[in-house]
Amino acid sequence: MPIITSITREYVGQPIRCKAAICRSPGEPLVIEEIELEPPKSWEVRIKILYTSLCHSDVTFWKMHPSSPAAMFPRILGHEAVGVVESVGEHVEVKEGDLVVPVFQPNCGECRDCESPKSNNCSKFGTKRIVNMPRDGTSRFKDMNGEVVHNLFGISSFSEYTVVDVTHVVKINHDFPLDKACLLSCGVSTGVGAVWKVADVEKGSTVAVFGLGAVGLAVAVAAKQRGASKIIGVDLNEDKFEIGKPFGITDFVNPSSCKDKPVSEVIKDMTNGGADYCFECIGLASLMTEAFNSSREGWGKTVIIGVEMHGSPLTLSPYDILKGKTITGSLFGGLKPKSDIPLLAQKYLDNELNLDGFITQEVDFKDINKAFDYLIQGKSIRCIIRMDH
Repeated sequence: MPIITSITREYVGQPIRCKAAICRSPGEPLVIEEIELEPPKSWEVRIKILYTSLCHSDVTFWKMHPSSPAAMFPRILGHEAVGVVESVGEHVEVKEGDLVVPVFQPNCGECRDCESPKSNNCSKFGTKRIVNMPRDGTSRFKDMNGEVVHNLFGISSFSEYTVVDVTHVVKINHDFPLDKACLLSCGVSTGVGAVWKVADVEKGSTVAVFGLGAVGLAVAVAAKQRGASKIIGVDLNEDKFEIGKPFGITDFVNPSSCKDKPVSEVIKDMTNGGADYCFECIGLASLMTEAFNSSREGWGKTVIIGVEMHGSPLTLSPYDILKGKTITGSLFGGLKPKSDIPLLAQKYLDNELNLDGFITQEVDFKDINKAFDYLIQGKSIRCIIRMDH
């Protein structure tokens, strides 16, 4: 069986061999191995990955204890990427040679939710956790011993080639810079969408961003673009203030420096009563409560972006809600991938959306474990991984 290194029609409809970085044990370095990848079935697309990047969600699943229901090993991680369509199954709107971005958020375009402008849910494919491929629950990957290698979010971009369901594939213009295309696949789109679509931040607003990773910084970029008058970053890392300034952060709060005063009271003092919009970008129930408490009575809106991985309940004051505060969730920033990602891409090309500065490192595929080191050490916003340097 051939090892595929470039796009060719010779192996369309056949299994191929390629290289992939496999996570075999939690927290252990990924191992680059040769794997076998099946051809796409109906409603599926086989993609040659050009660039991919490391998101904190990948680290979460990399470290996940084997007893967790969501843990599956061996597994190919990765879900932020850009690639070229190598081959397709039936019932697919993209074609060979198209430049595409895979996304974890499904968008079938046919169900009641996809047809509604009220949310970006997909009631056909988004109602349960994806285990391998979304339609049949099986994986398209096997190692050289014939053992199944599991998928992540239906994407698994830490592989030279992958198979993705068409509901998770978005076509973009070939003019878009490939390294920055990864940013549209998850984190940056999530932060921008949360500001533009979910909160609909208006000019002169005050904004508080809890957690200044890639998503939080994307919130700052979008809030600045919307004309927010004050954008407060909240983070335990003091260096994040200087890092965040080019993205739009105007003020900074380090919770460990607040002494006995709650962060919410500090923010209320800074905003004359509370921020108009608060965004929680970490995924801690306690921080979600703090963000809600930091919002203004009467119209303060809190948007939950972070995924609570510990199962902790959220405790809010009914009296605060009665007085007009609101709180809402936002998966993938409320964006409908197939229609909204091309719009974000065009806004970047038109200089209406700044994506510069998010990429802090680039590594070759063979050095993929360095990307994990950079992120764990707090040195990385996004590390781009070149698959075919």
